[in-house]
Amino acid sequence: MKNLNPNIQERLLKLARRRTVPFCYSCYQEVLTNHCPKCFSDDLLVCLPGSGIEWGLTWAIEQLIKDNLTPMNVSDAFDDSVSQIFPETTTLGWMLVDTVRAMKDYDPVSWEIAQSEWLMNDESEGLITTFDNGSTYFYTSDIEQFLDETDKETEDSYDESFSGIQ
Repeated sequence: MKNLNPNIQERLLKLARRRTVPFCYSCYQEVLTNHCPKCFSDDLLVCLPGSGIEWGLTWAIEQLIKDNLTPMNVSDAFDDSVSQIFPETTTLGWMLVDTVRAMKDYDPVSWEIAQSEWLMNDESEGLITTFDNGSTYFYTSDIEQFLDETDKETEDSYDESFSGIQ
C-alpha cells in the first residue's frame, strides 16, 4: 500500500472506517461511540463484520480488497507485456516458435528475473500494488474502480435515507 497514490490511500481509509465498527475486547461487544458504555474503555479494536477483529485499519483495508477484488495473474500479465514488445513468433533454425514460450523454456531463470523486475517497475510506477509483501498483486485501476463503486453506493444510500425530508 506504500506505493499507492495518497488520494487512493485516503479513500481506502474512509472506506475502512465506513465498513468497520469499534469493538471492546474486554466486554466482547461492538460499541457505537469512542468508548465502551460498560467498562468505559477507550482502547477499542476494529471489527469488520464477517471478517474479524483487530487493531488498526490496515488489516481491514487488505481484507476489503481481498474480499472484493481478484488478484492479478502475474504470469499471464507478464506474458502479455512481453508479447506486446516482441514479435509473436520467432524463427529458430527452420521452425517458427512462440517467442514468449521460447524465452520461458530456453532460460527460465532469466525469465523469472525479468518478471521480478517488471513487477518492481510497475509497482514503483503505481500501476499495481501488494498488501502482503508480493504474494498477490492488484491492479491500481481495479482498486480505483472498486472505490468509485463503493462511493456511488454510499451516495445512493445517503440519498435514499434523506428522500423523505422536505
